[in-house]
Amino acid sequence: MEIINDVLLFLPATIVAIGGLTVMMLDGYKARSRTIYTTTMVFLAIALIVASWDLLTQTPELIFSDMAGAGGTAAFGTFIVVFGTFFTVILTHDYLIGVKHNFPQVYPLLMFCTFGMIVLATANDLVTVFVGLETMSICLYALAGIIRDKRLGVESALKYFVMGAFSTGFFLYGITLLYGATGSTSLPVIGAYTDGGLIYWGGVAMLLVAFMFKVSAVPFHMWTPDVYTGSPTTITAYMSTAGKTASFVALVLILDRAMPFIAHDLTATFSIIALLTMILGNAVAMVQDNVKRMLAYSSIAHVGYLFVGLAAGSVAGYSAVLFYLLAYTFMNVGAFGVVAYYEKNHDVHFNNVESYAGLGYQRPIMGVLLSIFLFSLAGIPISAGFNAKYLVFAAGVDAGLISLVVVGVLASAASAYYYLRVMVYLYFREGKDSVTLMEPKKVYSYSLVFLAFLTLYFGVVPGGVTEMIFGYFSDSMLTATAP
Repeated sequence: MEIINDVLLFLPATIVAIGGLTVMMLDGYKARSRTIYTTTMVFLAIALIVASWDLLTQTPELIFSDMAGAGGTAAFGTFIVVFGTFFTVILTHDYLIGVKHNFPQVYPLLMFCTFGMIVLATANDLVTVFVGLETMSICLYALAGIIRDKRLGVESALKYFVMGAFSTGFFLYGITLLYGATGSTSLPVIGAYTDGGLIYWGGVAMLLVAFMFKVSAVPFHMWTPDVYTGSPTTITAYMSTAGKTASFVALVLILDRAMPFIAHDLTATFSIIALLTMILGNAVAMVQDNVKRMLAYSSIAHVGYLFVGLAAGSVAGYSAVLFYLLAYTFMNVGAFGVVAYYEKNHDVHFNNVESYAGLGYQRPIMGVLLSIFLFSLAGIPISAGFNAKYLVFAAGVDAGLISLVVVGVLASAASAYYYLRVMVYLYFREGKDSVTLMEPKKVYSYSLVFLAFLTLYFGVVPGGVTEMIFGYFSDSMLTATAP
């Protein structure tokens, strides 16, 4: 009966896994693409409803012999991942039809990848972290190169695989060293270990390097621009939101549960990483003419802002990181969704910013939506992006990281240049070629409108969510010590 109870507490992941197996069987029996898509959406909708209910009602507890968690931070991470996947699938279906590459294999891969992300975001043991991380990564390698007849797609998948395999080696070596030092892979047991030592610190370093690769922090960001540019646009949105959310939630849990006594020792390291990532991401994004590549470097810069919260090493810092991940999912899936709409409507190469000239007036709603998402990414007030940046910077100030926060604010202000540049072309430049935009499907438009609404809503009324997140880190489950 205990295993049944654990499965019920892990219900969103269970639903997603069953959905993945179902759509894989449908594909094996040559079902119509529309049937596979509809089935995927049904399972994701049920998982999203359950995840929402768990987020509001589930109390934190450990499941599967303390290998994973349910409720609290786990429920929050699960909700963001399933939410991001739900809207990614909606946008991906229409996008792949538009570019004439609607492969049915995309949907089971997305489902299994989501399952891995949920496992990663709910882990309470380094073995569970590894299982979730690799399940997610293997599916993402395939998704990055799903458009097999495009050179850039194959190239991005290969680069992602090579770099991902390299980071996996670091992660496994880190687990080995930490196990050798502490005698356990359980996060709370490792967290109770206070002796330090060379083996322990070696394990910590290897583990953190692996996560730096996964979240594309400087100097481990090299794969990100090429992979994001070569992957299908909506899959890029999925990588940069759901994938990044799962990795950051796992990193927060490791820092909070497995390394509570050394958080202050990592402040300098995280501050340097945050500084380099914010500066490089924004500086290189400024000179990009390719919109997808610009958003790729933008995502690197946002990792830098998130590391300000990690550098704070406090409840406020970790809470700010979680809220930032929620806000980033709204605005980044939306931004890539609009870019995908422009891209799939044309035979011309449509990633260059000059291709956007004059398009803001052809489909005013799409132009306005993209403007909202870009304003939020830049951190303009009354947007979710502004509140997210405010929270991480406020946590940094409270932790005494004044210089780091000043650089972060300046970097954020500088980012307005390349975000606003896109809008300048949309509304203030005339296109060289005559391009006609097709009417987007209603479900595609409504999805983007809903994401824009959430982006604005959480820019005005963030209070309830931030209070809920703050409470996660005062729960006894998150500060448990070794038995």
